[in-house]
Amino acid sequence: MKENKKIKILQSYLFMLAACVSYALSTVLFLAPNGIIAGGATGLAVLINYLNNRIPIGMVTIAINVPILILGLKYQGKKFIFKALLTVACLGVITDALSLFLPMLTDNPVLASLYGGICQGVGIGLFIRYEFSSGGTELMGRVTARWIKPLNIPVAVGLLDGIIVILGAILTKSPDNMLYALIVIFVSTKVSEVIFIGVDKSKLCMIVSDKGGEIANLLLQNSPRGITMWDGQGMYTSQTHNVLLTCVKNRQLTQLKAIVKRVDKDAFIMISDSSEIRGKGFQSLE
Repeated sequence: MKENKKIKILQSYLFMLAACVSYALSTVLFLAPNGIIAGGATGLAVLINYLNNRIPIGMVTIAINVPILILGLKYQGKKFIFKALLTVACLGVITDALSLFLPMLTDNPVLASLYGGICQGVGIGLFIRYEFSSGGTELMGRVTARWIKPLNIPVAVGLLDGIIVILGAILTKSPDNMLYALIVIFVSTKVSEVIFIGVDKSKLCMIVSDKGGEIANLLLQNSPRGITMWDGQGMYTSQTHNVLLTCVKNRQLTQLKAIVKRVDKDAFIMISDSSEIRGKGFQSLE
């Protein structure tokens, strides 16, 4: 068991390094050479480098993050801050090391935004998946949300990133930067979601019917999935109905709707995306 734990810890740190490389490639190959300020501590460092290219992006990223990490120590704990500091240091060093010999790959800002967003998203997704933090506006947002009670963390992070993006557009005298930043943020968010959750999303289905038993039996025959059934009372009609709860893969959704329609055309189905399902038939609880 101890050996397995050591292997998992080693694996997590190797993926942290891979995440730093991917994030750094986004900055060095695409965003910085095109002057795209996409928010975050790295975005602020890119802006400073744009104004004075003698100042290395990686070192500025570390310098910006150190006071943020000190502020976060009180709220996040020593272990979290240590891992964040290690991540920030690796990201800064790797960014500056790669910038010494890697050239820009495109001078088209739209393509740079797309490819930069992909590389950045891979890095962020790996950070989240293996429980690392690169500090920056994400950590500052956590701290700010504690100081200013009406704010929650996503809103605080969004405001901080927005300020950096707008500041970048003003100082670079490029209003288009805001549009490029939006592309980077959108693509990065989607890619990081895929890295963290996976591409095989599932659906959470709730079925209300008077023929719950028949529907459940037919579903189990055609697609053996766990199904939970209980009785519920409709408050509009005061009648009791069967309520079925099940999770299916996206590709099984059409079959489920067809089965429900075949048994009870008056059934009521609620379908929603589920970001993560773990257990038998899906991802392991491990």
